[in-house]
Amino acid sequence: MTFSIVGYCPDTGMAGVAITTSSISVGSRCPHVRAGAGAVSTQNITDPSIGPDILALLATGMAADDALQTVMAGRPYADYRQVTVIDMNGRSAHFTGAHILGTNAIAMGSHCIAAGNLLANDQVPAAMTRQFDATVGQHLADRLVSALQAGIEAGGEEGPTHSSAVLVAHKHSWPLVDLRVDWTETCPGIALRDLWTAYAPQMEAYTLRAITPSAAPSYGVAGDE
Repeated sequence: MTFSIVGYCPDTGMAGVAITTSSISVGSRCPHVRAGAGAVSTQNITDPSIGPDILALLATGMAADDALQTVMAGRPYADYRQVTVIDMNGRSAHFTGAHILGTNAIAMGSHCIAAGNLLANDQVPAAMTRQFDATVGQHLADRLVSALQAGIEAGGEEGPTHSSAVLVAHKHSWPLVDLRVDWTETCPGIALRDLWTAYAPQMEAYTLRAITPSAAPSYGVAGDE
């Protein structure tokens, strides 16, 4: 019921996730990022604790595969989980349990990994990694959202999707990008792309307001000089 891509940019040190699914508010449960550590997507029948547990190990310098194996070894109901991980060296890892729903697949690219379940076909993740690899030099959020759209165009889920999210970590303890479409009857991937297009020109201003508010630009709203 979900497909996603996790990616890393070696030029900027950003790590992030883009994801879409048929259920509500996927951004509240499945994507996880941490500056200086990496990114994780936990999906299928979701256990939201998996992402923070893996990121805590990545933050110590543990490689993606070792962190994933450590967290999933002996974990209750692991057979219901699908997990992808990328670390700050661009190393990726994945786990797919025996009880994953429908057609499922994994594809690895350069500094990225895509995965899905209940897919329309098993080529959806490969379409996502190809698009990610084809957009080197763009902002990581651009690349992730573009890759997600490529997955939609390759067939996406077997049924309709309703929510989506893109989450990117950079230098600070809060995400640089945290955009969500919690529910829509139209394509949430297109809605997410439009949301990112609107947010991108404002992104650095919001960071500046957090770290140097005296130098930050006006919001341009009534009462804000």
